[in-house]
Amino acid sequence: MLARMYRFHGHGSLRYVYTRGKAVRGSFGVLKYAPNAKQKHWRAAVVVSKKVHKSAVVRNRIRRRIYELLRTSIDPDMQPIDIVYVVYAPSVADLPAIELQKTVWCQLQKAGIKLKAHAIVDIKE
Repeated sequence: MLARMYRFHGHGSLRYVYTRGKAVRGSFGVLKYAPNAKQKHWRAAVVVSKKVHKSAVVRNRIRRRIYELLRTSIDPDMQPIDIVYVVYAPSVADLPAIELQKTVWCQLQKAGIKLKAHAIVDIKE
């Protein structure tokens, strides 16, 4: 689980990323990001709508999987940036972990987000 300082608080803070942020599309979702000089740390949110899956249990599973990838991949010393990952494919719930991991990591690299050393080594393999 992400620490409190790495999470968004309230819907108003997401609005800035939606309107002013850039997007990197992937096969399972969109990574939206925007630099935010007002914060001390990077922040992340994962959005999974009811259109993806009716069951809240499945939506929460998808959300937890992506939060864990972000938590273990992004370098904590990175410049302040706001990240919103919007999932639009229901297959993420049943996807093998390695495939999901590589997809998210490639999107993070395309966005220019600094990853931890172990993440960069795993992508190249």
